[in-house]
Amino acid sequence: RSMPTSKAADRVAHALNIPMHETPTGWKFFGNLLDADMATICGEESFGTGSNHIREKDGLWAVLFWLNILAIRQQSVSEIVRQHWQKYGRNYYTRHDYEEIPIEIANQLMEGLQQQLPDLAGQSLNGYIVDYADNFSYHDPVDKSIAENQGIRIGFTDGCRIIFRLSGTGTQGATLRVYIEAIEDNPDKLFEDTQTRLKDLIELADSLAKIKSLTGRNVPTVIT
Repeated sequence: RSMPTSKAADRVAHALNIPMHETPTGWKFFGNLLDADMATICGEESFGTGSNHIREKDGLWAVLFWLNILAIRQQSVSEIVRQHWQKYGRNYYTRHDYEEIPIEIANQLMEGLQQQLPDLAGQSLNGYIVDYADNFSYHDPVDKSIAENQGIRIGFTDGCRIIFRLSGTGTQGATLRVYIEAIEDNPDKLFEDTQTRLKDLIELADSLAKIKSLTGRNVPTVIT
């Protein structure tokens, strides 16, 4: 999976003792793993999914894959997902996009976050203890190349995390993508509203990055 993508797959891989790779965003990073037979299924949080039969995203394959699961399981998607949560826990996950931010403001925001990183580990932020804070670097296990500055990560001791990344896929300015994730294992708390469950982390992300004060945006352009 790409680094910003939910870590739900990690929990399954760990339980099944299957190797797992965390790459930067960008399908090219999956290509080496697929060619080297080091991955058989891969995907990004923007819903791109594929397997090692082709070196690219394959939406039709993903649909057929799910139809095959439904045919074998004889259950609805909702039933399968709920059983998955009950077995592995739920990763509450959301992405907040702030589109068309002036480039200089976007860079100022990311630089402000970068400057905070060395002092964050061990701090208690709104009750969340910071486990690590860095700018993600990827060491390709196939061609040994290194990709740096792939997104700012702030991870907490309870498994929650906040990720900030600038995207160049917009038509004007920059798009700030904020990824927020929390892990829930309590069977009584698996079916809450995502935005409600992540409210404290969403507010913490805004506070750390000064999103409202720097961009003037009170709400994201898009929430997924």
